[in-house]
Amino acid sequence: MKIAVEGCMHGDLDNVYATLLHLQDVEKIKIDLLICCGDFQAVRNEKDLESLNVPPKYKSMNSFWKYYSGEKVAPFPTIFIGGNHEASNYLWELYYGGWAAPQIYFLGFAGVIKFGNIRIGGLSGIYKSHHYHSGHYEKVPYNELDIRSIYHVREYDIHKLMQVEEPIDIFLSHDWPVGITDHGNLKSLLRQKPFFEQEIQEGTLGSKPAAELLEKLRPSYWFSAHLHCKFAALVQHGEGSVTKFLALDKCLPGRNFLQVIEVESEPGPYELQYDEEWLAIMRKFNSILPLTIRHADYSNVQLDLQECRHFVRNKLQSRGAKPFDFVRTVPCHDPRQPLANGVFSGHCRNPQTEALLQLLELEYLLDNMSESREFSGSPASFISSSFGYGTEDIPIDDVDDIDEPKEADASETENEQI
Repeated sequence: MKIAVEGCMHGDLDNVYATLLHLQDVEKIKIDLLICCGDFQAVRNEKDLESLNVPPKYKSMNSFWKYYSGEKVAPFPTIFIGGNHEASNYLWELYYGGWAAPQIYFLGFAGVIKFGNIRIGGLSGIYKSHHYHSGHYEKVPYNELDIRSIYHVREYDIHKLMQVEEPIDIFLSHDWPVGITDHGNLKSLLRQKPFFEQEIQEGTLGSKPAAELLEKLRPSYWFSAHLHCKFAALVQHGEGSVTKFLALDKCLPGRNFLQVIEVESEPGPYELQYDEEWLAIMRKFNSILPLTIRHADYSNVQLDLQECRHFVRNKLQSRGAKPFDFVRTVPCHDPRQPLANGVFSGHCRNPQTEALLQLLELEYLLDNMSESREFSGSPASFISSSFGYGTEDIPIDDVDDIDEPKEADASETENEQI
């Protein structure tokens, strides 16, 4: 199986697909799957731009909407995770994963899926310690603080991934596992990005939860993006297996944003299928999905994992493991006509998510957020004073992207790359 891996998409699907089609033609190969490591920017219409946390100059429709509308169809099955620059309102509809467009599958805030016999796991977002133990309290439409915190990794999602016991072939994260730079050519990396040095020395370049997952899951491959450079590493897990790590750049001319790998697999054709173990984990922990500022209460978990596994196996044997079909939930961008002001801006229940929960006989909780902030006083003032949002302006690590010098604060490079 030939898999193309892409770093930060930034909504530029047209150019990435065109590059891969050209590569196929020149190299006389067949690409079976495209994987994207975040900042995908699945923006369907102008309203989605309100939930996209980027500086004003980057707020544009780009090309995803063409695939959402059906004007174009992805030439390869595509799987992506979320980064820190996403239409977060749309991804929340697909919290458990689902088709963002025909042939384009979002892996969820955390998830595992099968492509043929290859197991692919992933974690969306980036790590920020001050939100890690919070629940998913953010509510559409997002205020100026929530539009940033919505994509911060939560312990609840990590906890579910830490329950995975069966081998993972490929794992995706947007930011790098902390400490990964110890396993590659550090001198070469620092020649490209000298301002990483202090964070590397302090042990703050990257995600601590991702490093824990790397040690627990020990996948054959781990792909990341976020820091806008190519970096390879080999992680030896004691006397056992090795993880091949690769981070890639964003889609720009002359940048290392694509890599094609060959993975040993059963012969095709290949299709996407739900993963039995992951759906069992999802079923066990769904009832405690934390939707307030408070962390998940694991003492309230009532279901046994093996019983969940048996339940899921029976359901998939009866129904089949193919994900539920794509459904459009909002009007699509039309370049000839601006979107009407009356377009709904709250949470939309995605039929794919509803169908998956019904299959697993689980309650729909994603819009159960009326008491999402369980503290007194102004939510904005509480979060601002407690979590130091003043230091979270979006830095930009590429010299040619900088509008003002103050945006290039090297101390935050791991947190908010654009």
